[in-house]
Amino acid sequence: MNWRRAAIATACAVPIVALFGYGMTRNPRDIPSPLPGRPAPDFALEVIRAGDGSAGGGLQPGDTLRFADLKGEVVVVNFWASWCLACRDEHEVLSSVAQLYAGRGVRFVGILYSDRPANGIQWIKDMGGQSYASVSDHRSRAAIDFGVYGVPETFFIGPDGVVAYKHIGPVTERVLIEQIERIRPPTLTTQ
Repeated sequence: MNWRRAAIATACAVPIVALFGYGMTRNPRDIPSPLPGRPAPDFALEVIRAGDGSAGGGLQPGDTLRFADLKGEVVVVNFWASWCLACRDEHEVLSSVAQLYAGRGVRFVGILYSDRPANGIQWIKDMGGQSYASVSDHRSRAAIDFGVYGVPETFFIGPDGVVAYKHIGPVTERVLIEQIERIRPPTLTTQ
């Protein structure tokens, strides 16, 4: 009778151990996204904070930023929140690379995710400012359309409006520059 229980326990344990074993070989940051290779979702969101430099695109708080207005440019969309610790790690890099590409056919947009605009504005102030504009996604509609799992997440969109790459977690300067240069048309590199 004990051999029977042992066989049943073994038969139940083997698939679970195999599943755990398979899971240990996977990269937790490698979450497949259906967006790369497809048109970016359209959005129209309220600007909560203008950029401090020329990377801000002339937007003012209260303006509505529409994705359709950005077509023809490389667009870097970063979903972030004031409660996100990892967002602190990437903030300075995003701001400096946005300033580096200002006026060169590349636009950065910060989208405040699942947070109050007042918290986001204060966070940017506490972080020493930001060179590009941030908008509020107070209903999380844009986050849902982009398939955001959590913050930070960064999307790289080509001038044709197609998502070229999605980065999960804090983005580095190397990733930003590599992805921007990969999708930037030759005509934009000489400006």
